[in-house]
Amino acid sequence: MSDIPVHDPDPHPALRGGDVVRRHRLSTRLWHWTNAVTLLVMVMSGLMIFNAHPMLYWGEYGANYDRPWLKIGSARVGASEFGYVQIGTRRFDTTGTLGLWQNADGQTQRRAFPGWATIPSRYSLAAARIWHLAFAWVLAGGLALYLLWSLVNGHLRRDIHITRTEWSPRHLWQEVRDHARLRFPAGAAALRYNALQKIAYALVLFGLLPLMILTGLAMSPGTDAWFPLAGELFGGRQSARSVHFLGMAALIGFFVVHIAMVVLAGPFNEVRSMITGRYRLPKERG
Repeated sequence: MSDIPVHDPDPHPALRGGDVVRRHRLSTRLWHWTNAVTLLVMVMSGLMIFNAHPMLYWGEYGANYDRPWLKIGSARVGASEFGYVQIGTRRFDTTGTLGLWQNADGQTQRRAFPGWATIPSRYSLAAARIWHLAFAWVLAGGLALYLLWSLVNGHLRRDIHITRTEWSPRHLWQEVRDHARLRFPAGAAALRYNALQKIAYALVLFGLLPLMILTGLAMSPGTDAWFPLAGELFGGRQSARSVHFLGMAALIGFFVVHIAMVVLAGPFNEVRSMITGRYRLPKERG
């Protein structure tokens, strides 16, 4: 087996399944793991912030007596109490998970999200805001540096740019079918992102992450002084809060799919390549 450096999107034809190559650049690996920690902290601290007012609205204003489109809480019917998630006018029982749950000491808690999912684990809006805002700077600064460096070293053009052929419905449908059948590329072809990966990464890099930063700014009253357009873009501060929450849910969905693909493609090889940069090309079928 050979140890071959690969920095070109069209791998050398001599590469075969079983060869070990250098796959991910250092900048990509550093940004990947920094982002993983940053987003974890921001999601968990954001859930604690949500616990302070577990309702979402559309528009500029929203308070206890306004009608939310999403609410997580608890209610009592007769002698029994239950937790629920309410979307519009429909309620779903979530007792024990959301709205009404027990902590590690067996005490009943009436908060939207349980302590194991939040930072800090015990209710503290002030501490959650400190964690959230501190790592927001890491997210925004890291994204700006990563995009700038990826532009300079050609990563965006080489690995994320989607060609006209890849945009064709026939090509996309074939890739959907291959993924559904768990047929992953082997040999040198495994070094290239397929169209579905490119679309997913482009949506996160140029859509979801900038959207999270912009809606975060739009929710801050201080932003009104220097960038009032941020809130106006979303139709009000409460709408920005709702979009921020939905964006978080989309990022969690991306993470779940990403982890599933890593497990299916071979977790040891995939994780090793993101830590050391070394990647063993999957062997060709047959």
